[in-house]
Amino acid sequence: MNQRHIAVQTAISRPYAEPILISAKVSEYFGTNVFSRLVMREYLPEDVYRQLTEAIDKGGQIDRRISDQVASAMKAWAISKGASHYTHWFLPLNGATAEKHDAFFSPVEPNLSIEQFDGSKLVQQEPDASSFPSGGLRNTFEARGYSAWDPSSPAFIMDGTLCIPTIFLAFTGEALDFKTPLLKALTLIDQVAVDVCQLFDRNITRVYPTLGWEQEYFVVDEALYYARPDLVMTGRTLTGHIPARGQQLEDHYFGAIPHRIAAFMKEFETEAWKLGIPVKTRHNEVAPNQFELAPVYEEVNIAIDHNQLIMVLMDKVARKHRFRVLFHEKPFEGVNGSGKHNNWSLATNTGKNLLSPGHTPKTNLLFLTFFINIIRAIHEHSDLLRAAIASAGNDHRLGANEAPPAIISIFIGRQLTGVLDDLEKRVKDRKMTPDEKSDLKLNIGKIPRIIIDNTDRNRTSPMAFTGNKFEFRAVGASANCGPAMIVLNTILANRLKQFKSEVDKNMDKGIEKDEAIFRVLRKYIRESKNILFEGNGYSREWLEEAARRGLPNLKNTPEALHSYVSKKTIALFERHAIFSEKELHARFEIRLENYSKVLQIESRVLADLSGNHIIPAAIAYQNILVENVRGLKDVLPPELFREHSAQQIHSISKISEHVTQIRAMVRQMIAERKEANQQEDPPACAKAYCNKVKPLMEEIRYHIDKLEILVDDQMWPLPKYRELMFIK
Repeated sequence: MNQRHIAVQTAISRPYAEPILISAKVSEYFGTNVFSRLVMREYLPEDVYRQLTEAIDKGGQIDRRISDQVASAMKAWAISKGASHYTHWFLPLNGATAEKHDAFFSPVEPNLSIEQFDGSKLVQQEPDASSFPSGGLRNTFEARGYSAWDPSSPAFIMDGTLCIPTIFLAFTGEALDFKTPLLKALTLIDQVAVDVCQLFDRNITRVYPTLGWEQEYFVVDEALYYARPDLVMTGRTLTGHIPARGQQLEDHYFGAIPHRIAAFMKEFETEAWKLGIPVKTRHNEVAPNQFELAPVYEEVNIAIDHNQLIMVLMDKVARKHRFRVLFHEKPFEGVNGSGKHNNWSLATNTGKNLLSPGHTPKTNLLFLTFFINIIRAIHEHSDLLRAAIASAGNDHRLGANEAPPAIISIFIGRQLTGVLDDLEKRVKDRKMTPDEKSDLKLNIGKIPRIIIDNTDRNRTSPMAFTGNKFEFRAVGASANCGPAMIVLNTILANRLKQFKSEVDKNMDKGIEKDEAIFRVLRKYIRESKNILFEGNGYSREWLEEAARRGLPNLKNTPEALHSYVSKKTIALFERHAIFSEKELHARFEIRLENYSKVLQIESRVLADLSGNHIIPAAIAYQNILVENVRGLKDVLPPELFREHSAQQIHSISKISEHVTQIRAMVRQMIAERKEANQQEDPPACAKAYCNKVKPLMEEIRYHIDKLEILVDDQMWPLPKYRELMFIK
């Protein structure tokens, strides 16, 4: 019995693990491990609590006296919950979370110690920055980097450690994380969007983006996972023949959740609720062993922290249940990959969702203003939005007839398309008559009924309006949502600022406010119509149509990432002080280097699998066939021998053909990889991996997958898809 069969038997015989559940209602323990406002009110003096919450809500400075008192309260609360350590918890540019734990314990003299934690330790720490990706912002011998407290994201306790969400900066001030530019973008959109809202409602004094992410993932049995070196090293299967039964029966989506999976889900949900993560929905996804969870939407910064946190939490709980969670965008060939749909909207201090139509022409004109500005912003910067979600993993998924294509387009539904068409046609570049104004406003007043009753969804659209939000469906499952949210909010703020300027210029000419707004909106509709698409994004006709419309089709990551350092992008981010040119070039290099390193690791693993697992098994089985043919020749008459040995001889020949091809292509792949590694320029290196190494990996996989159906099942060394993709 080989390693594969031992792993399969272990998976089948795995005892069922009951989740550790709390008997109380969720509402009774939700957020119990969070330093929430309720906890702050209990542990802080009233004046300190008020100053802290005002600083959080308005983005003000927190003075040293306040930080000392907050630190003392955090320490007392954390120790009461069993915490012994604290850490600054941040999101470096490697895509993971980072933390360095320090104990509250501090010796003061022999045999005497106290628990210490003051404002200086809360506000700032100095983790080593040299070993995190910096894209040239830091030299390896320059170690200093600073983490600084983000009070807008509440501290929490995990595994006996007080975790304090922070930003992460270089000694020279450049951002080395996802959170710093995100917070800048959120501040920007608040300021600019409020200015626009003031045209309609003076009560709106704050605008904040919201995000509801939908996390798709696969689950595999841990024993089978460890029997697949490719899963362990890369997070995806580099080989594997498609099983006879995959997702074609359409019986897994929304089906009954397997018992062991349900136990795992219940436990990580319980732990998530303790951490204040409002997970709400769970279900089977399209592919076997694929699932999804989704929370209630939250303010963007907190939503992103919670998404990163829950991926860590899911991995920890899965190990307890002898599972491994796969967040890779395409862990299995031949079935759907995994995305992370970003449901994005804008909320106000008055409780209004700016992307939800109201009941009057006035509120619907506010809705249309933001709706049309978003369309215009995405049309103007669709290449940058594509770059924001580019990765080696996502390249396997985008455009694969299971996910949105690499072409960024927007679906808004036929009814809203009609509203925009009507608005464009009716509003002329002249003063409207009273009848035209009344007619237009009457049509605007009908929007709520139209959207609620008739707006459908388009699963092939990268960006779809779904009633009260835009759903950005192209984000990869393993990605941090930060880059997408930074881009979306920055490009919208940029467009809103220009919109307000254009409206003001019209009003300065004596044009009535509503008419000034209509004129600018009509112009934006006309300028951005090409990005609106209602049809099948998977079709070849759309590729041709998109090209005629001039929409960019950036098919791979090296091609897409150049948008990060275009003159237009640099001007955009520098104008609004979100990124400097240096920071953009750093991110460009980091993303390219990550792409190259991912493919480098995958190609090395594939070479190892080919030479040390696949080829030996194929030759061993081929030798058995050869001996069988020799035996037949010894015992059968020549005419019967030719008849009965034909199939074995054919199999021997095909095995030889595939083994020969694998060996030759592995040698070529290694040579191309070495050539790519010699490229000192990150774009050139990434391009070489994309165009030279990756195609050879696909060819090698083709021949290995053919061998899988030729070689005796008992001798095949790796767990097969039929074993990996169906929980026993």
